[in-house]
Amino acid sequence: MTKPTEEAPESGAATSVSTPDKSDMATAARKSAGKAVWMGTAVGIGSAAIVAALLYANKKRG
Repeated sequence: MTKPTEEAPESGAATSVSTPDKSDMATAARKSAGKAVWMGTAVGIGSAAIVAALLYANKKRG
């Protein structure tokens, strides 16, 4: 099938899609990586606190 001529882009019209700047993408990657590190740290600290509480509870009962 062919496009009708009224839907075809004008000759010389810009048809390329602009891509985001590489520095913007790098900044976004750094920000999201930093958030992941902080989230991992929080999960690790929370897990250590749970383990410590369980060990303390078992020691207190026994």
